[in-house]
Amino acid sequence: MQYQAHAKVNIFLKIVGVRGNYHELLSRFMIVPSLFDTLSFVPKKSRQPFELVGDFNCPLEHNTLYRTFMVLKEHGYDQKVEQVMKDFALHVKKNIPTGSGLGGGSSDSATFLNMLNETANLGLDKEAMMHIGSEVGADVAFFASGYESANVSGIGEIVEKFDENALDIEVFTPSLACNTALVYKMYREYFLQTMDQALASKMVALKSPELLSHFSKEKLNDLFPASLKAYPELSNYAKNGWFFSGSGSSFFRLKEEV
Repeated sequence: MQYQAHAKVNIFLKIVGVRGNYHELLSRFMIVPSLFDTLSFVPKKSRQPFELVGDFNCPLEHNTLYRTFMVLKEHGYDQKVEQVMKDFALHVKKNIPTGSGLGGGSSDSATFLNMLNETANLGLDKEAMMHIGSEVGADVAFFASGYESANVSGIGEIVEKFDENALDIEVFTPSLACNTALVYKMYREYFLQTMDQALASKMVALKSPELLSHFSKEKLNDLFPASLKAYPELSNYAKNGWFFSGSGSSFFRLKEEV
């Protein structure tokens, strides 16, 4: 059986505070129905306790999928998940670019969490999966929620469903991967004084089509100027009518009717 791990875009992303080294945000996350990775369990070919098959550019111990496996073990599900991974390898076909601001790694992790929940009969409800997901990574809770659209706050762990369907979104990702930590570093050094909590509170209540029609990419995403500071070449791709997702590098817009 194959599982789809959908990308997301940030309709808006506003920084509203700092918490130690972290930045507190208000953001509208929305699933992209047409863009997803595909995950499946396949018969295992090795004796490794965790076999991952796919095109990844980081060591296994740094991969969020492996982190998902380890967090479930820490929560007392070690025997059940180890039994699944004893027989199967996790196969991932990547379509969501890395470093694109589309949440591919987090979506994969939430999907893998759901796969283990079903296959190992863990009995986790949605709230439990969101809680465990938040321990894996900042955006995993949103993907574990199953919501098409949600207002996300805190450092990504607070997810509130927003009553709207996912829009028909077109995504463009340049051949450039943005480092999220570097973008946030640029924001804190150069743009922290531009924080606008009042505007963020206003945006939370608006429907996504309203946000995209009334605000510019610069107003919608506080990380866009910081991303340009870190990666000046991004300005070559910042076209009118396109918006910026997360810490980049992807731009998106509503698909035009033919």
